[in-house]
Amino acid sequence: MEKFLQEIEAAKPVRFTAEQLKKFTDDYKTGLGAGGFGEVYKGQFPDGVRIAVKILRKSLDKRDEEQFMAEVGSIGRTYHINLVRLYGFCHDRNMNAIVYEYMENGSLDKYLFKESKTKAIKWEKLHEIAIGTAKGLAYLHEECQNKIIHYGIQPENILLDENFIPKVGDFGLAKLCHRDSTHVTLAANNWGTRGYSAPVISFKNHPITYKCDVYSFGMVLFEIVSGRRNTIVHSSRDSLDFFPQHVWEKYEKGELGSMALACGIEKKDKVERMCMVALWCVQNLPQARPQMSAVVKMLEGGVEILPPPKPFQYLFPVRAAALNPILESTSDGSSIGTSEESQSRWYKEYTTPIMAKYEIEIATSR
Repeated sequence: MEKFLQEIEAAKPVRFTAEQLKKFTDDYKTGLGAGGFGEVYKGQFPDGVRIAVKILRKSLDKRDEEQFMAEVGSIGRTYHINLVRLYGFCHDRNMNAIVYEYMENGSLDKYLFKESKTKAIKWEKLHEIAIGTAKGLAYLHEECQNKIIHYGIQPENILLDENFIPKVGDFGLAKLCHRDSTHVTLAANNWGTRGYSAPVISFKNHPITYKCDVYSFGMVLFEIVSGRRNTIVHSSRDSLDFFPQHVWEKYEKGELGSMALACGIEKKDKVERMCMVALWCVQNLPQARPQMSAVVKMLEGGVEILPPPKPFQYLFPVRAAALNPILESTSDGSSIGTSEESQSRWYKEYTTPIMAKYEIEIATSR
C-alpha cells in the first residue's frame, strides 16, 4: 500500500527547487535547443529517468508569466500516451522552469524537412505519427474536464519518443475552455505561428475555438505528405509555392493519386486519404472543419470520406457562402462541428455485405 501511495504521489507534478534542477542537469551541461521562450536542457532524475528541463525567460513581462501558467495549468491536468508528460516545475524569484519527459528522437520537423535521407522516416510510420497526434488533440478537445486549445500545433511541437510514438508538446500558448464555453478570446499579440494559424487569427480579439487546432493539424498533414514546408519563398521571384493549393487543384481534376508519386510515396490510397482529411481540416470557416475524433476515424481508414468543399477561400475575393454548399443546411452555420452535430458531414460508415444482410434480418424480425 505504501508503494502504491508513493506512485500516486509521484504521478502529480512536483515543485522542484533551482538547486535540484541544477543537479538533475549536471549544471546545465547538455543543451537540447533554444527559442524565444528560453532554453531546454537534458537531465536525469536520481532513479535514472531522463528528463528535459525548459528554463523559461524570467522578466517583468507579463506574457512570460502567462506562458509559464499556460504550460503548467494545461498539461499538468492531463495524461495521455500522445501528450508529453509533465513531471514538475520550478518557480522562485530567479527561475521559471518546466520539467518534461525526455523525448529520444526530438521533434517531427527534423525528419520532415531533412537535408539528408539518413534521417528519413518511412511513410507507414509517418502515417502512425499523424494518427497519434490526432488522438492527442482529440483528447485535449473532447475528453478533458476543461477543453484545452493548444494553439501551437506545428511539426516543431510534435515530439517523438524512442519508438517514434508522437507526443504533443509545448503548451506555452494553450488556453483552457470550460465545457459549456464555445470559445476564448486571445489578445492580438498571441497569433500563433505563421503558416499554421487559421485565417481567423488575423482579426483582433476574434473568438478562438478548438477548430484553430484542427486547421493547424491540417497544415501539418500537408507537410507530412510533401516532406517540405507548405509555403516556400523563391529567391528568384516573389511568388509563393503553396503546396496545399496544389493538392486542391489535383483533387479538382481527379488526380489526387498523382500526389503520392510526386512525393515519392508508394501508398497511394493512404496519401489520397490524408490529403482529403487535410482539405477538410483547413476549411476557411471553423464550422466546416471536423472534430479531431472525426479526423482520427478518417485517417484510420474505417470510414468513407465525403468530398470536401473548396478551402483557402480567404485567398480569393469571393464570398465564402457562395462557394461552400456545406453551409446551406443551417441558417448561419453555427451548429456545424459541434459535439451534437452528426459526423456524417465529413464521412459515412462503410456498409459491408455482411452488415447489410444482418441489418435486413434484424429489420425483418421486428
